[in-house]
Amino acid sequence: MIRVIIEREIAEGLEPFYESAIANLLHVMAGSPGYLSGESSVEIHRPNRYVVITRWTDENAWNRWFQSSERQELADTIRPFLQNAEKLTLLKQLFLHRDRAAS
Repeated sequence: MIRVIIEREIAEGLEPFYESAIANLLHVMAGSPGYLSGESSVEIHRPNRYVVITRWTDENAWNRWFQSSERQELADTIRPFLQNAEKLTLLKQLFLHRDRAAS
């Protein structure tokens, strides 16, 4: 399993348009083979900075989605809102720690 972190900074005033576009992208992405889950968050003290975190079965599944024409079309709808290029980080899990008190 891998996680993909996508960081985006949106031009001021365009946040509602971005949020609508990213909701659609996440909905479509959910049907992609190998997709496990995803979430979109906004930074508390910088409301134009967004982070999307997705989980995939493996890097090949992510690459298939990332290179798909479907994703490219959806990314084109987001691109006009970006202040700079999105930053992608792919992570594989080394350890999992759970708080025993929360169990």
